[in-house]
Amino acid sequence: MITAALIVAALAALLHVYIFTMESLTWSSPRTRATFGTTPEEAETTKLLAFNQGFYNLFLAIVTGIGIAAVAMGHKSVGAALIFAGVGSMAAAALVLLISARDKARAAVTQGLFPAITLVLLVTGLLS
Repeated sequence: MITAALIVAALAALLHVYIFTMESLTWSSPRTRATFGTTPEEAETTKLLAFNQGFYNLFLAIVTGIGIAAVAMGHKSVGAALIFAGVGSMAAAALVLLISARDKARAAVTQGLFPAITLVLLVTGLLS
């Protein structure tokens, strides 16, 4: 179970690196604007906000990645704590998005599915 949790946690981290790329590096591009449903004017107005938010996603991915590496190196308790912090924050952010903007349900599920699965697998693996 722990191996499966690490794999799904890695997928969550990779997705959040991709989100970082869109929010912090390509926010004004036509493709990213289409993904987020923004106009060129909205993208320009919110560029700094998105830039900052993207780094939050990157930092969560980094914490999760360090946790995965720690577990892989035999530091199960420290690694699990870092993974819980990283994917737990990802899942919580997805829940906030879902509650605050029902029209963004698809994005919330996309953002939160891998973290939620990781939490279940990791808890199950640690308890068995």
